Amino acid sequence: MPTSSSPERPKVALFVTCLVNVMRPGIAEATRDLLTEAGCDVDVPLAQTCCGQPAFNSGDEASGRAMARHQIETLEGYTYVVAPSGSCAGTIRHDYVHTFHDDAPWRERAENLAARTHEITSFLVDVMDFQPARTRFPATATYHDTCSGLRELGVHDQPRRLLESAEGLELVPLPGSNVCCGFGGTFCVKYPAIANAVVEEKAAAVESTGASILLGGDLGCLMNMAGKLQRRGSNVRVFHTVEAVAGRLAGPAIGEGR
Repeated sequence: MPTSSSPERPKVALFVTCLVNVMRPGIAEATRDLLTEAGCDVDVPLAQTCCGQPAFNSGDEASGRAMARHQIETLEGYTYVVAPSGSCAGTIRHDYVHTFHDDAPWRERAENLAARTHEITSFLVDVMDFQPARTRFPATATYHDTCSGLRELGVHDQPRRLLESAEGLELVPLPGSNVCCGFGGTFCVKYPAIANAVVEEKAAAVESTGASILLGGDLGCLMNMAGKLQRRGSNVRVFHTVEAVAGRLAGPAIGEGR
């Protein structure tokens, strides 16, 4: 259930996402810390489950609808819903509305949730006009624009603005930053040869920048690129954007041991 909140502090449900919950919960912790610093009362609804994206992408509309109904019910009562993932936020904002196109009551509830749901960097910049506390981490980084965040939600300038707060972190352009990394959720399972060729090109582009750190906004994409970089013997370390903004670059990167 939503937590109590003062009139000045919005109630925010942190939608953790499956991959973050299982593979890198520190991203959720960094997201929570930034939301709190931005002036939000943050709750993590324990009843949340998968957003249903794999089902929708695989054509299993019935399962996707069932998960959408569950999430709509779980996330009602919050001022905002925020996810450290453009793909999951995009699913809630677009797929939920589409799947209930023939069900007026549920479509209305889906539209209400869609209007309150945001990707984390977009929420911090566009909604909260947040300027994070300055952290210091001398390094050169490059940034990959994930497909869902960029194309579904218009996330581009927001993470770059937030990263300006990291003193000493020099952001260099990534050639083809808006080109898919080859992950695509179930795409990389169905078409592994194509996915591998795409991420091979992405890894080469990352290495060409000379950056020591790669940043992005979706853990699936980051895991895909981190795995390829490591298999190439690269020293580039991979982190989620919120980890950099929250000053968490000193710990293990994605794919590294603890």
